[in-house]
Amino acid sequence: MVLTGRRRERGYLNDLIEGVRSGHSAAVVLHGDAGVGKTALLEDLIQSATNFRVARAVGVESEMELAFAMLQQLVAPMLSHLERLPAPQSDALATVFGRKSGPAPDSLLAGLALLSLLSDAAEDHPLVCVVDDAQWMDRASAVALGSRHAG
Repeated sequence: MVLTGRRRERGYLNDLIEGVRSGHSAAVVLHGDAGVGKTALLEDLIQSATNFRVARAVGVESEMELAFAMLQQLVAPMLSHLERLPAPQSDALATVFGRKSGPAPDSLLAGLALLSLLSDAAEDHPLVCVVDDAQWMDRASAVALGSRHAG
């Protein structure tokens, strides 16, 4: 894919990836009107993240009422790391993902468990997390991810 007119943005994202390769953490939020190419930039970022573990979730309007729907998309490929988490965190995510029965965990505990799970997964390979169409994120996932879309 060739992106035209995005040299500055691509340079910034490539620098971000190189920083992560050398052991730094970073976060970036791309925002703009629909159709301006945010998803294309994210695809380019993913392509440049060779030898990275990629966790990806895409917001879906019809899933906004399903608690933790986006969180499930994001971390489902990493659930093999679940047993490495402290029991309360592991239990919270196991409940969220239907692996264990019980009341829905607090979103903040789920957020802590998410952070632990991502940190553990990043020990194996550098990690890039991509959330696209966050405006369709369910509230529970937004709280767990610390997103401003939680309100």
